[in-house]
Amino acid sequence: MKIGRDTPLNPTVNDIARVAQVSLATVDRVLNERPGVRKVTVEKVNRAIADLGYVRDTAAANLARGRVYRFLFILPATNNEFVDLIENQVADLSVGLKRERTRLSCTRVPAFDPMALADAINALDPTQVDGVAIFGPETPSVRDSISRLRQHGVSVVSLVADIPSSERNTYVGIDNIAAGRTAAQLMGRFLGPVSGNILVVTGSMLARDHLERRLGFDEVMSRDFPNLNILASLEGRDDPDLIEKLLPQAMTGARDILGIYSSAAGNAGLIRHFDKHPDVKRPKIIAHELTPLSRAALGAGLFDAVISQDSGHLVRSAVRIMRAHSDSAPINPAQERIRIDIYLKENLPPDAGGTLGG
Repeated sequence: MKIGRDTPLNPTVNDIARVAQVSLATVDRVLNERPGVRKVTVEKVNRAIADLGYVRDTAAANLARGRVYRFLFILPATNNEFVDLIENQVADLSVGLKRERTRLSCTRVPAFDPMALADAINALDPTQVDGVAIFGPETPSVRDSISRLRQHGVSVVSLVADIPSSERNTYVGIDNIAAGRTAAQLMGRFLGPVSGNILVVTGSMLARDHLERRLGFDEVMSRDFPNLNILASLEGRDDPDLIEKLLPQAMTGARDILGIYSSAAGNAGLIRHFDKHPDVKRPKIIAHELTPLSRAALGAGLFDAVISQDSGHLVRSAVRIMRAHSDSAPINPAQERIRIDIYLKENLPPDAGGTLGG
């Protein structure tokens, strides 16, 4: 197969057919990975593609054959403003993407319930969905369900909380260990050389994002701030009522609680507790995710810092990655990297809706 001076600058499928000496129909079958083409012919076509430097216009090809991308977001059914922000971002993005033949949808499953999540994944018809973004726990049942989707060619991304032991294509979210380390540095610097206890409020230690944040927090606190003692995690399951119920005993059971690291959701319960006990000396509080509630708490001086990730960037990145995997196209890792944002009262943005970047 010779490519010389007459090689076109912008080769087409007609050029591929001519160089490979096959029909246009054969080129189409190879490009779309359809069966019924002999291996030697596939090799000839692929060699012509490489020699010509042919770059396929995926968008045009999909438009020509009427392809519609169908992406589903599976989110936890919990009283969590951040999850609500993600769902709102999916709804907003879906409107604009209809022009690009992309359909987005959301479903909710019980939070911290791996069997319910696995059942929801298993119930999906792989012929009716091209990609799934999953925000949920990492367990064998969930891993097996993801494996089934991948075997049927469905792209899968883990969202907010990674599921690295699964066959998911990519993780979309912040580095949760680094986020925990960041919270520890802030807490230690806020408190200085005094000695006392730090309470960690989490959702569930079975949730990988919560576990990783705690690991990162403990690492830095023990290394850089040995004067501060980290108490056992208070597991609130992202339930404000449960957190409000558990806090009084936690606050009275340990003396000198100087700081609270709220590493998950359910912050309404934390706020209500201190509203009902104005005589209690307020500890330094570091929370996660900039939502209307945490924004108000920062502005009022109840929270000292909020560590966040842009919900809009999360959704846009997940969609771009699922589409790229569906097209066997490369992704831009720099564009899809979700940054860790730190908010104080002094640098609150005018919009807390999570649409700032990415």
